[in-house]
Amino acid sequence: MDQKQLRSTLLLVLAALIWGCAFVAQSVGAEYVGAFTFLATRSWLGGIVLLPLIAALEGGAKKSGQPSRAPHSAAEKKTLLLGGVCCGCLLFFASMAQQLGIASTTTAKAGFITTMYVLIVPLLSLFLGQRPEKKIWLCVAVGVLGLYLLCMKGGFSLGRGDALVLLCALLFSGHILTVNHFSPRVDGVRLSCIQFFVTAVISTVCMFVFERPDWASIRAAALPILYAGIMSSGAGYTLQIVGQKGLDPTIASLAMSLESVFSALAGWLLLGQTLTTRELCGCALMFAAIVLAQMPGKKRAASQPQTAADV
Repeated sequence: MDQKQLRSTLLLVLAALIWGCAFVAQSVGAEYVGAFTFLATRSWLGGIVLLPLIAALEGGAKKSGQPSRAPHSAAEKKTLLLGGVCCGCLLFFASMAQQLGIASTTTAKAGFITTMYVLIVPLLSLFLGQRPEKKIWLCVAVGVLGLYLLCMKGGFSLGRGDALVLLCALLFSGHILTVNHFSPRVDGVRLSCIQFFVTAVISTVCMFVFERPDWASIRAAALPILYAGIMSSGAGYTLQIVGQKGLDPTIASLAMSLESVFSALAGWLLLGQTLTTRELCGCALMFAAIVLAQMPGKKRAASQPQTAADV
């Protein structure tokens, strides 16, 4: 691995670290404000943070003589808006399930269950006419066994918080497939910015309908909200964009999947949350399934380019 690839990989590991610690921020934030309030405030911050990034990328493109990534025709603008709305709605429901789930489970469990999207996405792709590799079925079996060891209590009883985070993983899988559909057609940063604002608007409406937000509670949760909005959404997404450029997509996926490990470590170091031996075995199996799912098969390795496409 040359210096450029090493730098890109380390940037993605840093993004995974930021996202892993965000589970702690969400857990702490849930103690002060409602789920809709937390999601609304962090989403507004996430969208606002990306505005100067869009301007900087546009300015950099002009200086280097590269074409603008802004939509020009009415059709391009319509596609960008439609993609942003679809992604924003899915992001709202996925984030909502995650935030509600984190309030009644540990950050370690939430982190590992959320990364089950790595296994769920290929399964959902079946409905789109795509056939996953045979090893995916092994990964699913190993992942489900790990999920059982990590979350099931008293037979086949799944805790409420764990069930909500599992629903979150399913919704995030739909979000990933939607992004995969629109991202080749529009600018990725603008798409993300619009989705954050869509999520923010929906969350704000729900916040005033279902909750009673007050500034005292929001100020008490200011640090978790700032971290989730600026670091997790703004900085994390920026690091992902920079890190994925020119990096083998397999290495990129493996680096970002470390989010689950960092969430467990952050919960232990910052919140004193511990896992039993059974739960640790479940985490190990789920992480093994996630890593194995990202390893290229023979056909995939032969056809895969050496560098990832620009995000």
